[in-house]
Amino acid sequence: MIRSYFKIAFRNLMKYRFTSFINLFGLAIGLTCCLLILAFILNELSYDKYNKNANRIYRVTRSFNNQDGSISLNLSTIAPAFGPYLTNDFPEIEKMTRMLKNGITSFRYKENLFNETNIYFADDNLFDVFTLKVKEGNPKTALSDPFTVMLSEDMAKRYFGSEDPMNKTIRAYNQFNLKVTGVYKDFPYNSHMHPDALVSFSTLNDSTVYGAENLRTSWGNNSFFNFLLLPENYQVKNMIGRFPEFVDKHMDHKDFNGQNPSKFTKLGLQKLTDIHLRSKMDYEAEPNGDISRVYIFSLIALFILLIACINYMNLSTARSALRAREIGIRKVIGARKKELIFQFLSESVMLCWLATLIAFFLTTMAIPWLNKISGQQISYHDLLRWKIVIPLLLTPFILGIVSGIYPALFMSSFQPVKTLKGLFKTGGSSISLRKVLVVAQFAISIVLIISTAIVFQQLHYIQNKSLGFEKEHQIILPYGNDVDKQYDVFRNTLLHNTSFKEMGRSSRIPTGRLLDAQGAFTLVGDSLRPVNTDIKMVNVDYDFIPVYNIKVVAGRNFSRAFATDTASFILNESSIHVLGWKNPKDAVGKDFKYGNQKGHIIGVIADFNFESMHQKIVPMVLTMNPPSQQYYNNITIRIAGNNIAGTLGYLEKTWKTLLPETPYQFSFLNENFNKLYESEQKQGTLYIFFACIAIFIACLGLFGLSSFAITQRIKEIGVRKVLGANVGRIVTLLSKDFLKLVVIAAILAFPIAWFAMNSWLKDFAFRVSIEWWVFILAGMLASLIALLTVSVHAVKAASANPVTSLRSE
Repeated sequence: MIRSYFKIAFRNLMKYRFTSFINLFGLAIGLTCCLLILAFILNELSYDKYNKNANRIYRVTRSFNNQDGSISLNLSTIAPAFGPYLTNDFPEIEKMTRMLKNGITSFRYKENLFNETNIYFADDNLFDVFTLKVKEGNPKTALSDPFTVMLSEDMAKRYFGSEDPMNKTIRAYNQFNLKVTGVYKDFPYNSHMHPDALVSFSTLNDSTVYGAENLRTSWGNNSFFNFLLLPENYQVKNMIGRFPEFVDKHMDHKDFNGQNPSKFTKLGLQKLTDIHLRSKMDYEAEPNGDISRVYIFSLIALFILLIACINYMNLSTARSALRAREIGIRKVIGARKKELIFQFLSESVMLCWLATLIAFFLTTMAIPWLNKISGQQISYHDLLRWKIVIPLLLTPFILGIVSGIYPALFMSSFQPVKTLKGLFKTGGSSISLRKVLVVAQFAISIVLIISTAIVFQQLHYIQNKSLGFEKEHQIILPYGNDVDKQYDVFRNTLLHNTSFKEMGRSSRIPTGRLLDAQGAFTLVGDSLRPVNTDIKMVNVDYDFIPVYNIKVVAGRNFSRAFATDTASFILNESSIHVLGWKNPKDAVGKDFKYGNQKGHIIGVIADFNFESMHQKIVPMVLTMNPPSQQYYNNITIRIAGNNIAGTLGYLEKTWKTLLPETPYQFSFLNENFNKLYESEQKQGTLYIFFACIAIFIACLGLFGLSSFAITQRIKEIGVRKVLGANVGRIVTLLSKDFLKLVVIAAILAFPIAWFAMNSWLKDFAFRVSIEWWVFILAGMLASLIALLTVSVHAVKAASANPVTSLRSE
């Protein structure tokens, strides 16, 4: 019996090839998109789960509050002094391991000299907490001694090639040597951090590196990752609830004007597997993903699959008139309704199985493209895990039943007397349902069109908005101790060349994050009073403002002509407003204290977007400490831009002449700027691709549906032509019914699209307004696409000879 069902199903698929092709192609493309999105989502959800104890590992976080209780800073790192107290005060902690990212570090072995950006200091018990494969060395002892280092496989090959790296020496910073005591397999792609080298944490005890006393007493350098391994099924809320008491017990109340420290700073715990998608910290080891993106693409996959299923339902019910006699004859010779339902469902399931097989093939072909667009390393093998394979094998049955159940119930209900006498017509509820389904298809398509348009509007706005500083032709170089000794000579040499316009130093650069802050004090009456607002700090030199061409709205810039400027401050306009001055000029000359430095405000600069446009412009102070206290991390050089290749060549030659032991490495500021919105750019590209697929599948269904609808009216068209109707009027008559459905779809889609995109734009502090014309344009585009789709059949039918269609009459 079942064999007979599928045999007849195959014959029907071959008999109605046009309909079968549309259904098969639409389902295959829809399933391919779903499989691609599923692979993307599985990859996103897999981060850090390779660790054996992933569900028991938590990261300690720290937040800072203003006087009014509002959070000013959220960090994924904490101060070093917390570490030992945590294990002492919370005996339930099974293991605690600490890591410190070291920033740009120069490593040298023989002639191999590189700047490394993923060097971490790590506790010797790191491998007890994280699941990592060690290729060489003993993971229990490799990081026990100071000045030892473990290298990733990739880094070991880069420095040592075919040599055995064990017990070799690498020169760090051109200051101290590190002994290689192990090699580990690179951290998996789906890890939230990817250290290239692990330096023993005990190295930090050396006073020339960090200092044991600083590790023990520093509550301010919040740069240390602390990971806790907790017992199985431990109630994390219990520990979090005890953190305020813990903070008050160990931190000095004097640093908080005698108040409880827990009022101003709090500790928290974050599950390891939540870091990649759910962490919203101001500082992370590497850029993370976003759980909202997973939700968005899940909805898109559902929408595309829904559109493909609607096609099947519409075309199956539309062609029911062609199978009415077949159904009538089957009923007359004894077929029961149940058997007819099974027959039609078998056709649906068979079609879905064919579509699924095609989709698997297309997915394997498309995954490399998806990796290129998304910047990820998605593998087809992610779909072959048994937890995924079993649901995928059930998909054709589920999809076949979902998309085929209504056509099966509808066609199996035909009355044999009417169908055999030719009195049967597809009317009533089936037509109404088809209209509802067409409306649903185009509503989804219009939502995707509007969403894509607004995403690209926002990206265009980001790229073209004035930032308040010069970002073009800016070269960024790292700044360290070696550079500090040669800086003046380096600067003078470059500026004697007309290709170099300005050059300055700073602790942070635009496109980075503003994370540094100290207590601010302003003059109230006769005394300095603390400010309730958090003011971020950037340490700069005399040339920072000129190199970025930042506008000074009041007062002046730092000047070498004034020796007292090293104890002076420059604030931005946001700082002036929160400190209570109505006019920037009112602030110039006023007493101001920041941290331990007391001086005067000598200037006010215009607000500019130091951080990405996801963040608001915050109060900021530029400081320039005395030479012994100055610290910089970056050099910015503005070049003329008329001979970039020659300029870069001269820069490299000068660097290597003056700094032969320091690796030469540069970047362009506008490249850093583009990286801020790289994920949005990729998201926009995927949006437009999947939106086009959804519209294409909807049009494919509309193409088939219009073909059947017009075929049903072929005699009517012949009569109208005989009575004098021209092609244009007939095309309009045949098209308007479908266009009405698109208009209804647009009306339904507009509020849904507005809500969705308004929620998405809230993630940006600076964003476009959602304009009404975007909705009208999307509706017109959908109408035009529908009109073109229907017109193919409408024009053909209207142009046909009426004699042919009326001959049988």
